[in-house]
Amino acid sequence: MDSFKLDRTAFKAQTMKEASNHALEYQKLSWQDRLKVAAYLNSVAYNFDINNPPRMDRTKFSAKSISS
Repeated sequence: MDSFKLDRTAFKAQTMKEASNHALEYQKLSWQDRLKVAAYLNSVAYNFDINNPPRMDRTKFSAKSISS
C-alpha cells in the first residue's frame, strides 16, 4: 500500500457535526478499501511497518476440542 499524503488543497468549511460524521465517507468505500484503511491505522497506532507487520505470538493461545 502506498504511503498516504495529506492533500492540502482539499478543504471544505464544515460544522463540527458534519466534520465528525466519518461513517458516511467510509461507507462509500468497498470492504477491501476499508480493510486497507484499518490496517494502515493499526500500523500507525502500534508503530510497525505496514509492509512487515509483527507476527502473532501463538504461544499465548490454546485450543481444545469439545468431546461429546
